[in-house]
Amino acid sequence: MTELSLYRHLDEMTPWDDRLQVLEVVGIADEAPEVKTFTFRSDNQTWFRYKPGQFVTLELPTDDGPVLRTYTLSSSPSRPFSIAVTAKAQAGSIGTRWMFDNLKPGMHVKAYGPAGDFSLHNSPAAKYLFLSAGSGITPMMSMLRWLNDCAPWTDVAFVNCARRPEEIIFRKELELLGSRMPGLSLGFLIEERSNRETWFGHMGRIDAIRLPLLAPDFREREIFCCGPDPFMRAVREMLQASGFDMAHYHQESFGAPPVDLVPAPFSEIAADDLPTEVAAASQPVRFSLSEVDGTCFEGQTVLQAARTSGVRISAACEFGLCGTCKIRKLAGEVEMSHNGGILDDEIAEGYILACCSRPLGPIEVEA
Repeated sequence: MTELSLYRHLDEMTPWDDRLQVLEVVGIADEAPEVKTFTFRSDNQTWFRYKPGQFVTLELPTDDGPVLRTYTLSSSPSRPFSIAVTAKAQAGSIGTRWMFDNLKPGMHVKAYGPAGDFSLHNSPAAKYLFLSAGSGITPMMSMLRWLNDCAPWTDVAFVNCARRPEEIIFRKELELLGSRMPGLSLGFLIEERSNRETWFGHMGRIDAIRLPLLAPDFREREIFCCGPDPFMRAVREMLQASGFDMAHYHQESFGAPPVDLVPAPFSEIAADDLPTEVAAASQPVRFSLSEVDGTCFEGQTVLQAARTSGVRISAACEFGLCGTCKIRKLAGEVEMSHNGGILDDEIAEGYILACCSRPLGPIEVEA
């Protein structure tokens, strides 16, 4: 079968389901120093349905065992036959560095998702401001690519901060889009000059003086922000000080919730070490695929019970955001407190997130 014969119309295909998991690498491109875009397609002739700005979790088969890493999709759902992630290899990174050194076209990886609610589709507005720094540009690029394909007249102020000119990710494409989208205004802010490239634009870090220069009407816009935590914190404080209505501010973050909101780590506690009243409140859990009968103690999640029982359930964020630990519940009831990592129709089909689900009685799960 030739590559040309693989073509099928969209209505002849089904949407990609992360229960199918496997993706094929079809392209790798350099974007900036230590930044690459990896493009994937489905092995099962499916198309990708997601919102611009969402993310996926990749399971990377490193030499030390599988590593789960979450990446925002830089591609647009308006081009549904492939998806792409754009990643920067930070100092000391394990998963991304493995991708840089090992992934080649034709290779396969497992993936989970999409997930996340950081998307302009959840907050429609007449005017947007996309604020990003470094690789935080990826969800903004996904949303801008969607707008270019589907609503190119939209009023968008796009501001990206980088250390040096050559580190502006997607710069050439952004400049091209700037010439095609009448409502798009681009602003780049550089911290230091470079010997590699001449720069005549704005210098410094984003602050209360520079933001009005780059987006004079920022108070009238729906703002989306993504970047390192210090950057997002500075933007948030600056907007609050300016009197901006923070109900119109949205930021992407993969940080964990405060410690006092995280359940105690039961995964390494033996049943004999638990207080009598906790042991008495335990619930039996049947892991059907592994044919293992386990126990979920009071306060413990299904994921923690699985680890105690020697059953592997893939998980990344472990606070209900990424959706990696999604499994089907075959019997029983659970209490689930998630952060957007599962859809209502998936819950209706019987799926749960193991990391944030606690049994209300005996349960059986597909794991």
